[in-house]
Amino acid sequence: MESHRLTLLGRVIVYALLIFCAVAFFAPFAWMVSTSLKPLNETMVLPPVWIPSEAQWHNYRDALHAMGDFWRYAGNTIYLCVLSVIGTVVSSALAAYGFSRIEWKGRDAVFILCLATMMIPFPVIMVPVYTLFRAIGWVGTFKPLWVPSFLGSAFNIFLLRQFFMTIPKDLTEAARIDGCGDLRIFVQIILPISRPALLVVALFTFMYTWNDFLGPLIYLTDQSQFTLSLALQAFQTKQGGTAWHHLMAASTVIIIPLVLLFFFTQKTFIQGITTTGSKG
Repeated sequence: MESHRLTLLGRVIVYALLIFCAVAFFAPFAWMVSTSLKPLNETMVLPPVWIPSEAQWHNYRDALHAMGDFWRYAGNTIYLCVLSVIGTVVSSALAAYGFSRIEWKGRDAVFILCLATMMIPFPVIMVPVYTLFRAIGWVGTFKPLWVPSFLGSAFNIFLLRQFFMTIPKDLTEAARIDGCGDLRIFVQIILPISRPALLVVALFTFMYTWNDFLGPLIYLTDQSQFTLSLALQAFQTKQGGTAWHHLMAASTVIIIPLVLLFFFTQKTFIQGITTTGSKG
């Protein structure tokens, strides 16, 4: 009886902590949406007002109009997201297959070297990489923002390698006996089984590219090429004084696609996270 009470108390504590964390993480999003519907005079009052006196739905129309060519910026962002997702998934999956299913001399040492590149912060290589792209004439184009994705990503290679190692080797060995080569095994056996892990990589890449600010800031020079994150910053700076209700309305519009994307893919996303790394 006593152990049952302790177990029940432990569950109550765990659920209470989870609810507290959920509220803490949801509060900034709720505040952003609330502010986006307020008149300007209610955005900075003390004590804060969570529920606007009258919802100002026209804030969204006014914010998108003030941003300029919103749909062009959205198209630029989607264009980069699609190319980056394709490049990262394909290149990282190929590299992960080589590190997990093919035996070759020095494989583990090269894999450790690949992981070591994660320790290098971007500011360290920012200037040399910019110099390289400028030398080949890519500055002012979208190429520096999507071409590197086709060269693989250390974190995603690690993620997929750990998932590939959970797949029984009997499947690939049986395919080899039937005469399948590595490319056919990779395409017809490994990739279909690895759909949850591939979706995790795709989601991470899409979210990173959608929110990326530093990359477009460095390489894009023409306003017609701006992504949503860069356009949002330009909108904030050109206002003189920050119109918080319009800024929050624009931010809400930009974030909503990510929220919907995760909402519709959360089951597969969580499955890919929980099954990755359970072996090897």
